[in-house]
Amino acid sequence: MNNIFKIAVQGLQTNKIRTFLTMLGVIIGIAAVVIVMSAGKGLEGLLLGQIESFGTDIIETEIKIPVTKKGSSQMSSDIEGGMAMATGVTITTLTLDDMEDIDNLDNIKRSYAGIMGQEQVSYSNELRKAALLGVSSSYIDIDKSEIDYGRFYTEAEEKSLAKVIVLGTEIKDKLFGDNNPIGKNIKIRKRNFKVIGVMKKRGSVGGMNFDDYIYVPIQTTQKKILGINHVLYMIHEVENMDFADQTAEDIKSILRDNHNISHPDKDDFRVVTMEEMLSIMDTVTDTITILLLGLVVVSLIVGGVGVMNTMLVVISERTKEIGLRKAVGAKNQDILNQFLIESVIIAILGAVIGIILGIIIAYLIALIAGSYYNMDWDFVISMDSIIISFIFAFVLGLGFGVYPSKKAAEMHPIDALRKE
Repeated sequence: MNNIFKIAVQGLQTNKIRTFLTMLGVIIGIAAVVIVMSAGKGLEGLLLGQIESFGTDIIETEIKIPVTKKGSSQMSSDIEGGMAMATGVTITTLTLDDMEDIDNLDNIKRSYAGIMGQEQVSYSNELRKAALLGVSSSYIDIDKSEIDYGRFYTEAEEKSLAKVIVLGTEIKDKLFGDNNPIGKNIKIRKRNFKVIGVMKKRGSVGGMNFDDYIYVPIQTTQKKILGINHVLYMIHEVENMDFADQTAEDIKSILRDNHNISHPDKDDFRVVTMEEMLSIMDTVTDTITILLLGLVVVSLIVGGVGVMNTMLVVISERTKEIGLRKAVGAKNQDILNQFLIESVIIAILGAVIGIILGIIIAYLIALIAGSYYNMDWDFVISMDSIIISFIFAFVLGLGFGVYPSKKAAEMHPIDALRKE
């Protein structure tokens, strides 16, 4: 067997360029396996980190379009609701009165409600279209956001419809540059709003750039800016997460009573616990990873077909060698083993190079995500990806090497010599 292995290696060394080109499909496929699995872990860490940045002891209540078809799955109803909202359907039943009732539950520590809008804002000669985030004063106590300087507005200011605002760092820079904005007024809908604080830089979370928001007391946003009475969502801080599921059911019961809802299919809200959020994110990242790995498997199969085609060409060029080896006593099994070993060596060497290339690219992705896009993207190379890569490569080399090797082994020595 050692002699057959040496012959196989020598066969590959006779044409290094062709051997490398044969490996190329395997290299690309295996590199993609490593990159996809690393990116999957990085994406999972990013999404979970972003969810946890809102707090680990929370329950979220948000508006939802009621199901219109009986027996609809959760996914189909979510898609239907998303399309309805995209076309302008608005749910106006979730209100601050609902939040007040929910806050009376024993396991609810406190809550905040939120609503978003866009308005033209101006200071001096600067005019900008800005995103407004109307939130309760308790936002700063529940959320992970922090004040850089100045202060957040109080409950008293919220109830009195005070025209005070807190700026994210980016919108502060756009309007005021390096100047201190505290005490200055900016205009929103021709009304003066006094800047009382600036938030610490936070970055984007879940597609929302918190640094570009203007934070406004929620009741001021409702009454003096948007002219509405409803909210988009509420975040509830829980005393004991062991009872989160029961608390979520209690919230649903309160909202169904308040909104005169007789059946869960008619719910115009969704209540989600942190555990459910994390589970949803796990499902999303796993699904994305599996889909991408499916595409990678296709590229690996293409690489395997390339290995097989090249091996067939090699065998046709080495018929004399096969004939001579058989003439001096080599058995069919020896020839079969020789070319199978060549095929497996090509695949394994391709896997080694592909793994190294995949690690380098995965590291660059994590570096770019962290340095240029300010994402908390972890560079993770799991042992599973390495093991899977080698298994893929071995199966690839063996599976796509069988037919050419068998064809070489079944050559008659006289026919092989005569053909050459």
